[in-house]
Amino acid sequence: MGGQAQPRRLVHCLETVMTTTQFDQSHLEVLSPPECLRLLRSVPLGRLVYTLGGLPAIRLVNFLLDDDTIVLNTGPGQKLRAAERGDVVAFEADEVDLDRQLGWTVTAIGHLSVVSADEAEALRRSLPLHSWLPMDDPQLIRLGIESVHGRRLLPWARRPHTGVS
Repeated sequence: MGGQAQPRRLVHCLETVMTTTQFDQSHLEVLSPPECLRLLRSVPLGRLVYTLGGLPAIRLVNFLLDDDTIVLNTGPGQKLRAAERGDVVAFEADEVDLDRQLGWTVTAIGHLSVVSADEAEALRRSLPLHSWLPMDDPQLIRLGIESVHGRRLLPWARRPHTGVS
């Protein structure tokens, strides 16, 4: 009987941990990885951050999530070269309501890679990903998400208060 009670306590502890809202030192809600992926699926645009000449380069891109990878269309150029090298890159997407001072941001980090021609053909059939720019030779590239984190700015009534005005 003692063996049955322990798993129930563990399940209860896990449920408590999973439903507890956590905040960072800036009083932003810390988002779970599944919530980060859900939010990424909700927007069509993000920013790809890669290295160009030893400096950060940031490009606005349209994208789709395929399971836990980010898929992008690109033409010949620096993003494709970064994918061919397997560079570590960052990807950021967000949504902000300026009037209500609400919003969220999600950042994913991982290695960029080129999608093979066979897989690209299958992905193009299953995902509605179309470039917003004219491209002569579009290539699909993929960011394999190795780490994802996010923050959300909640309505005032749901934000933690420190007692300092």
